[in-house]
Amino acid sequence: MTIIQPDLTVFETVESEVRSYCRGWPTIFDRAQGSHMYDEDGHTYLDFFAGAGTLNYGHNNPVLKRALLDYLERDGVVHGLDMSTTAKRAFLETFQEKILQPRGMNHKVMFPGPTGTNSVEAALKLARKVKGRESIVSFTNAFHGMSLGSLAVTGNAFKRAGAGIPLVHGTPMPFDDYLGGTTDDFVWFERLLEDQGSGLNKPAAVIVETVQGEGGINVARAEWLRALSELCERHDMLLIVDDIQMGCGRTGAFFSFEEAGIKPDIITLSKSIGGYGLPLALTLFKPELDVWEPGEHNGTFRGNNPAFVTATAAIETYWTDSQMEKQTLSRGEQVEAVLRAISEEHSDDVADFRGRGLVWGLEFHDKDRANAVAKRCFELGLLIETSGPESEVVKMLPALTITPEELDEGLRVLARAVRETA
Repeated sequence: MTIIQPDLTVFETVESEVRSYCRGWPTIFDRAQGSHMYDEDGHTYLDFFAGAGTLNYGHNNPVLKRALLDYLERDGVVHGLDMSTTAKRAFLETFQEKILQPRGMNHKVMFPGPTGTNSVEAALKLARKVKGRESIVSFTNAFHGMSLGSLAVTGNAFKRAGAGIPLVHGTPMPFDDYLGGTTDDFVWFERLLEDQGSGLNKPAAVIVETVQGEGGINVARAEWLRALSELCERHDMLLIVDDIQMGCGRTGAFFSFEEAGIKPDIITLSKSIGGYGLPLALTLFKPELDVWEPGEHNGTFRGNNPAFVTATAAIETYWTDSQMEKQTLSRGEQVEAVLRAISEEHSDDVADFRGRGLVWGLEFHDKDRANAVAKRCFELGLLIETSGPESEVVKMLPALTITPEELDEGLRVLARAVRETA
């Protein structure tokens, strides 16, 4: 693909230096549909990023778009704070009937601010309120958001440093296989909990991702998650599962923790829960934890009614049966087969490949290689990102609605980029 350098002057002179994704994809996007994005010069890009997991149903999904346009055309309420609206009612009824009840869940639904970090902040605040304790345990290489409370339970040193103040009341523990199998799961954690001389303040809760997306596509085993759930129960700690990026079907089932058979006390959702890329976040918790006073936690944009509309349409379209889950697992097998072949072809370069459903990572021994691969993919018309503490992992997050042919096309580009950057 021949790309003419676009005029990025206004972005470079007016917009803050904090911008990031646009630096790896130096073009000006104009349109998007399904698994493709188009820049203003007419170049086509296959999207293996999906808005960092926000666009599980693709760009401008036609079913969701129709529902949204119909709602706007009839002057449906757009901004409603936490007022009762027909759009919110439809979402709550659909979410309860199609998502919660079939899974034996009776969790209450809270609408915090509309982003993932808002959901995490609400979860942490609620856990502390319920248990009357301050400490929260998180895990190595975790990522939970960029506001101060979320940063305190995030592992990445670069992101934590941006806080500018001490990040307190969070304690990290080793994630699954962090120590390479040399230590039994949770031996250190449980010893600290039981030892009155350990110096560990008894935690209110533990927060965990079943697959660490930003941390490098680190996949927790189902048995590890079950052991963690049992540990929390034994020691009177709440279990918070951050399903912001891995929920809404990314790993196959609607919730990423379903495979492990656990029932978290609190669940955070955002990104693809809105269905269309519209901001929306939920904090779910067991009914006995609903100790909030009215207005004790709120937010101006917690009532994003257009997102209620597209979220409802997404659930009704994709989650009334098991077809989406089966399709995602099938697509995941397609990705795994290609990554295995790439790993075997480049055994000296590739350190590992891993994933679940339609989230996968390809890790390189050379920490700079992943960025080189991602850059070459962009030149070849594929949008793909990196993750991990040193950006050493190429991260794949295609839309769940991607076709087998589109997936195969993107994987061929990835294989070519790996060969050409060797």
